Amino acid sequence: MSWPLRALAGPTLWAAAFAVIYAVHGAACAQGWEARPALIGLWLIAVALGVVLVLRAPRGGALPDMLVRAGAWIGAASVLLTLFPVLGLTTCTDIPLTLP
Repeated sequence: MSWPLRALAGPTLWAAAFAVIYAVHGAACAQGWEARPALIGLWLIAVALGVVLVLRAPRGGALPDMLVRAGAWIGAASVLLTLFPVLGLTTCTDIPLTLP
């Protein structure tokens, strides 16, 4: 795989995890089931994948290697920091949704 695609692997992981976690959240709210275990599980899987990306990033000092490593760290940190609210927040509100 070329280094530009590898550099985008971390941000792509974050985008996919964000989309999947909040899609499951929305589906759970719409269906009325408790999604917290699923959300936490998905978050932990995404964190583990982020760690794998960081560990597999090249260690060289060349610019492409540094960009791949930076992309891996950005993705892992983004997953960790922006999706951690699934650990403590309630999954749905009690406000009914009415459509016109």
